[in-house]
Amino acid sequence: MDKRIVRRLQKNARTPNTEIARALGVTETTIRNRVARLLDDGLIEVVAVVNPDATDATMSAFLEVTLHPTDLDAVVDVLRARNEVRYLGLTLGRSQLIIEAFFRDHEHLLRFQTEVIGMLPGVLTVETAIVVRVAKFSYEWEI
Repeated sequence: MDKRIVRRLQKNARTPNTEIARALGVTETTIRNRVARLLDDGLIEVVAVVNPDATDATMSAFLEVTLHPTDLDAVVDVLRARNEVRYLGLTLGRSQLIIEAFFRDHEHLLRFQTEVIGMLPGVLTVETAIVVRVAKFSYEWEI
């Protein structure tokens, strides 16, 4: 039941509980209680996601950062606080971090790469991929 509720909320988080209940053949109270439990247990979050088109961000990029392992926590703390960073993941492989970030223009990206990431302790390399077109953007997935 929880998976079916979450699938409907992934399509539209503003779907009323009554509509979900009707579609799933249960009471609105059942849906309200299950959604409350999912939220309380931290299994789902309901948030507004700003489309980059609504901001002054005109480009996005993925940056892979290779760094000395002893500096990982310090680097993560700095990057987590940056407004440009939308996603920050610790990875296993040739790099230790992958970042998705949004920028006003190429100059903004260059400053971020050189003046922010390049100045952090232990950073060895930064490999950047600029997104030229988004083919799919979705928060829906099977759980």
